[in-house]
Amino acid sequence: MAAISNLAGCSHGGSSVNFGERRLMFRPTPALKTRISWPSKAFDLVQGALVKWSSVTDRSLPEPPTAVFLHGILGCRKNWGTFTRRLAQEFPTWQFLLVDLRCHGDSASIKKRGPHTVSSTALDVLKLVRQLRLTPRVLVGHSFGGKVALSMAEQAAKPLARPVRVWVLDATPGKVRPGGDGEDHPEELISVLSTLPQEISSKRDVVDVLVRKGFSKDVAQWVVTNLRPTGPLGSSQSTFSWVFDLKGISEMYRSYEETNLWKIVEDVPRGVHVNFLKAERSLHRWALEDLQRIHAAEELAAEEAAGVEMHVLEDAGHWVHADNPDGLFKILSSSFQ
Repeated sequence: MAAISNLAGCSHGGSSVNFGERRLMFRPTPALKTRISWPSKAFDLVQGALVKWSSVTDRSLPEPPTAVFLHGILGCRKNWGTFTRRLAQEFPTWQFLLVDLRCHGDSASIKKRGPHTVSSTALDVLKLVRQLRLTPRVLVGHSFGGKVALSMAEQAAKPLARPVRVWVLDATPGKVRPGGDGEDHPEELISVLSTLPQEISSKRDVVDVLVRKGFSKDVAQWVVTNLRPTGPLGSSQSTFSWVFDLKGISEMYRSYEETNLWKIVEDVPRGVHVNFLKAERSLHRWALEDLQRIHAAEELAAEEAAGVEMHVLEDAGHWVHADNPDGLFKILSSSFQ
């Protein structure tokens, strides 16, 4: 499904910091509250075992290399949890920032000013990394998140490092071309979800409704991970409510379809390297025109001390980090050497 992530469910609670195999609960201190306006529970910092840095307790330590991972429409930061923990084990000097984008996950409870666009979402993340005193060296975005990563590079020279590598996973810079009939279309999914009540008595009922509407069972089961209990724990009468802001997400998806970021691809700033990754069985229609423009941009960027590169992930559909995590790990690892 274009623009939709499909990994771990969007569970909720206190955020955490991971040090190699260790997992420590991260509770806001008074100092953190005064400096960081972004809700601390709406992002995770996964750190390699050799990372000693903290934005809260010690400003004297040098900042470790940082990568930011961004999810797609109707996803959340948890989608990247397993994958980034693996990266942290392989590259123990790195840290990985996972973010709930506006209207999603734990960020949905924080009212953001509209319009809800690719550009405003990118600005949110730029503000967060600035507040955390980070200068990311790598930005990785899946689908909608891929355009957000490109927009971040377009909007700001700082707080992005130079050189910076941008990974756009199964998304093109311009027109969104969804797959053929019978596939799961996010716009249709958002429309169906908007007809459901805010409070749900049974996740199974939602799955059944979505399957009857023509969506795959995998997508239906993934969507209900965005439901959380609203009644007392252990209560047999517990109901569920959606954690996302569906109206805002609908605006975000329209922006995803309409946003054109070819300019930064065809005129890449010095020190920026943009990588596109196409899933072999992508639900996007990668038009020949798009591929030709990317390859032309590769040649032009090489002359300007920048970079554009195209990759293909074999044996994977749109959910690249679920369908072929080993292949994706191998391709992305070049950015963390």
